[in-house]
Amino acid sequence: MALLRMRNAQGSNATEIEKKIKRGNALRQGSAWRGSRWLVALLLVVLSVCVAAMWLYVTSLDSDVTETLVRQGELVSPQPRVYTVQCSEDYENYKRYPGCTPVKCGRAVTDGVVTREEAQILRRLAERGLALAGSEGGASILDLHSGALSMGKQFVNIYRYFGDQVRDVFTQEDFQLYRNVRGRIQAVIAETFGLDPTLMYLTKPTFFSRINSTTAKTQHDEYWHPHIDKVTYGSFDYTSLLYLSDYGTDFTGGRFIFMDQNNNRTVEPRAGRVSFFSSGTENLHRVEKVTWGTRYAITVSFTCDPAHAIADPAIPGGTHG
Repeated sequence: MALLRMRNAQGSNATEIEKKIKRGNALRQGSAWRGSRWLVALLLVVLSVCVAAMWLYVTSLDSDVTETLVRQGELVSPQPRVYTVQCSEDYENYKRYPGCTPVKCGRAVTDGVVTREEAQILRRLAERGLALAGSEGGASILDLHSGALSMGKQFVNIYRYFGDQVRDVFTQEDFQLYRNVRGRIQAVIAETFGLDPTLMYLTKPTFFSRINSTTAKTQHDEYWHPHIDKVTYGSFDYTSLLYLSDYGTDFTGGRFIFMDQNNNRTVEPRAGRVSFFSSGTENLHRVEKVTWGTRYAITVSFTCDPAHAIADPAIPGGTHG
C-alpha cells in the first residue's frame, strides 16, 4: 500500500514537472514572440527612416528644378519661346549704350537658328580641338578667339603650342560655319530684345565647353556654382549657349538652371538648341553636375561696349574667306 502511494506520488510529481516544463516552454515562446515583434517593429522603424531619408534626398534633388521651361524632346521653332523678367540694376553701374543696353530683360530658347547637322559639325570641331589636350578634371574649354585650350591643370595657347598642326585639325569651312552661326545667334538676340544688331559686339570669353563626370581637379573644373555673368564678366550684356549634344542621350545631369527667387527653372539641352538671356542678376544661373556621358556646348557672349569687342576667329595664316 505504501509502495502504491509512493508510485502515485511519483506520478503526481512527474505530471507537475511536465506541466512546469510546458508552462516554461510557453513562456519562452511568448517571450520569443514578443522579442520578434520588437525586432520587426525596430526593422519597420529603420525602414521608415531610410525611406524618409531617400524621399528627402530625392525631393532635394528635384527642388533644384521646379519648372522645366523647355524639354529636350520639344522642338521650339520657328519663333523663340521667350520669358520676360524684370531687369536688375546691374546695368546702371555701367555706361549705357542706347539701342543695345538691356531695357527689356528675359530669357529665350529656340531650335530654329542652328540645325542639328550644323551642331554635329561644330561638335566634331570641338572634339578634334579638345583631343589635343583637355583638362584632368571634368570641364575643358577651347576658345578659338584667344587660343585658350585646357591642358591638364592649366591652359595653353593652341595656336602657339601646336603651331601649323592646327591646320590639320581645323578647316576654313569649320571657322566659316562658326562665324555664320555666331551671326545668326546675334541676329535672333537682337530681334527678341529689340536691339540694333550693329551695336552688339562679340566679347570674351566665348568658347566651346566639354563637361563629363570626372572629379574636379582645379577650381576651373567646378562649373556648377551659381553665378551672374554681368558680375563675373563686367562686359557681358547678353549671354547665349548653343548646345551640341542631347540631354538624356549623350549625357545625364548638365541641365541649365535659372535660379529665380521663388523657384528654379531649367532648360534641357538639345543639339542645335540656342538658349539666350540678358546677363544681369535677373538671370542668376548654374549648370547641374554631369552624372554620365559628355556635354558639349558653345558659350557665345555679347557686349554693348565696343572697347570690349573681340574679332571672329581665323586660322593663323588663313583668311576669313
